[in-house]
Amino acid sequence: MAAIDNGRHIRRCTTPACPSTGATMACPSCVKLKQREPLGFEDSPGVDFYCTQECFKSHWAEHKKKHRPWGALIDEWEKAHPVALEKRMPEAFNGYGDWTGSLRPFARGPAARARLESLPSSIARPDYWKTGQPVSEQQEKRTHGIKVYSEREIGLIREACRVGREVLDECGRAARVGVTTAEIDRVCYEATVERGAYPSPLNYYNFPCSVCTSVNEVVCHGIPDMRELEDGDILNIDVSVFKDGVHGDLNETYFIGTPDIDSLRLVKTAFECLEAGAAIIKPGTWYRDVGAAISRVARANACSVVRTYCGHGIGDLFHTAPNVPHYAKNKATGIMKPGHVFTIEPMINLGTYRDRTWPDQWTAVTVDGKRSAQFEHTFLVTEDGYEILTMRQNEPTMLWDLKKQLRL
Repeated sequence: MAAIDNGRHIRRCTTPACPSTGATMACPSCVKLKQREPLGFEDSPGVDFYCTQECFKSHWAEHKKKHRPWGALIDEWEKAHPVALEKRMPEAFNGYGDWTGSLRPFARGPAARARLESLPSSIARPDYWKTGQPVSEQQEKRTHGIKVYSEREIGLIREACRVGREVLDECGRAARVGVTTAEIDRVCYEATVERGAYPSPLNYYNFPCSVCTSVNEVVCHGIPDMRELEDGDILNIDVSVFKDGVHGDLNETYFIGTPDIDSLRLVKTAFECLEAGAAIIKPGTWYRDVGAAISRVARANACSVVRTYCGHGIGDLFHTAPNVPHYAKNKATGIMKPGHVFTIEPMINLGTYRDRTWPDQWTAVTVDGKRSAQFEHTFLVTEDGYEILTMRQNEPTMLWDLKKQLRL
């Protein structure tokens, strides 16, 4: 730890047996990992300092443990602190992140391995379920072609999307003040398995849960944890399922309790941005034009469009061609044709469009800490327009209904 003395840092050498208080040599690995040195935490995981090279070398075997991946550190902490006893990560973990808003990491729910081990043998699994590596996706990226699906394949995708819609609606009903996102993850897993499907995010590039839950300033890929949802939060729930060899993907942003005026504007704008992108889907439309349609709506409502993440082709692969950017003046290639299946999922921010990723390598947040909202559907290009494969059966078109969004 460091103390402040007349504005000057007095740092003790990290080597336990060394009495020196004149440590000036920072561990280069700590600096490279951008681990800031927080003041006042006995167990701070910030930058360690040493007085001499000899001290550094003698303590290296113990010190290097600090450089392990974030996920491994959390796993160790959770084993030592049962979730039932303590939900919040210790303040020392704050030294690992340059947090932009009020959210902080909490203890997670059951790890992917526990979910995978309980998966019924009858459930078909994608190729990454065990290794975390979507090999088929990685190999397909070399072809760059946009697949035209057959009627039989479209039927399978339509069914996967129908199941995804049912699962998302179950998750949405569970989302309320006082509920944890880990509980929503449990609901998602059980609802998906009950319908004979596999939750697509589970172990995809080692993602540890069955659903993405993104709260407030989280743009996307939030990992479910033991933080209880609070009145005034907004929550995006992103559900994807794998059934009969194909994926379906959709998400919605929910109000938790009573929203403020800016959150209402943001979420309504996100919905209208998806609506605007969908409106131009038809054979002959360039994929790059979707972003211009979305950006016009965002600008008109004093919001911005995230550029890091985009919509994507989906079907027998979770993510494939085409890429569908949501911002104007992008360089996406390809023209829509009947039989194409893809998602549009604009992430809309109250502040700047820029984002950054937490040390867990998944949670993307706005750089200014302001809120972000998103809606997503999976679309099929038809001969004269499009079909929303993930729409509720009694809602063939998208309409903003505030009462429905508030669940009144």
